[in-house]
Amino acid sequence: MLCDVAGSTLIIIDFQERLMPSIDDGSALMKNAMILAQAARRLDVPVIGTEQNPAGLGPNAAAIKALCDRTIAKSDFNACAQPEFLKALDPARDDLIVAGCEAHVCVLQTVLGLLDAKRRVRLVADAIGSRQPLNKTIAMDRARAAGAEIITTEMVLFEWLRSNDHPRFRELLRLIR
Repeated sequence: MLCDVAGSTLIIIDFQERLMPSIDDGSALMKNAMILAQAARRLDVPVIGTEQNPAGLGPNAAAIKALCDRTIAKSDFNACAQPEFLKALDPARDDLIVAGCEAHVCVLQTVLGLLDAKRRVRLVADAIGSRQPLNKTIAMDRARAAGAEIITTEMVLFEWLRSNDHPRFRELLRLIR
């Protein structure tokens, strides 16, 4: 099943400024998260952000935070433990597209929480990261085994667009070129 723009919500987990320099290939992950968020905004897809312990780790990168409809502070690694997070997810939008850091901690625990809540989860492989590449690899394997689909940034964009006849096709194509 393709990603459906009318049924999607983009979830951006903990792209915190202080954390990103420690993340393997962090600048590429940030670029892809920005592409996803910019496309989501232009296609009226809600964007929900989370920040892990922002008092200690600081806020999300300003460019990411500006593209979120709302950002939810959390102390639990699993964002689903935060009632405000679950309330922010429209039950009619059951195509949850997940990007974030760290893949093996907050991303994985949130993905597993969403799957436990019987939500469809698509984990964007080129927009998630960890400090150590092995942790990301194992987290993706575990998420897939639990029922998450593994996709890429470009898959999301082209599935949201469906056709080069889409009125925003050229505009979104510029995001990835």
